[in-house]
Amino acid sequence: MNVRILVFASYAEALGRGELDVELPAGATVADCIAEIRRATGAGVPPAPLVAVNRVYARPEHPLSEGDEVAIIPPVAGG
Repeated sequence: MNVRILVFASYAEALGRGELDVELPAGATVADCIAEIRRATGAGVPPAPLVAVNRVYARPEHPLSEGDEVAIIPPVAGG
């Protein structure tokens, strides 16, 4: 299945782009998706970042479906 990955701020800088498509096997989870991104890109995405699937926060065990949009959200600092 194919899912679209959106990345922001420091994660986008590490990947060199703001979005990419990833091919995953049927039954893949958010954790599988993150592992594939880390393996394929070698980028500075941590093993368990904050993630939203189709604009709803999701846990690592959340199952993914064809065409899902997975947003990897970097830590936010303010002041």
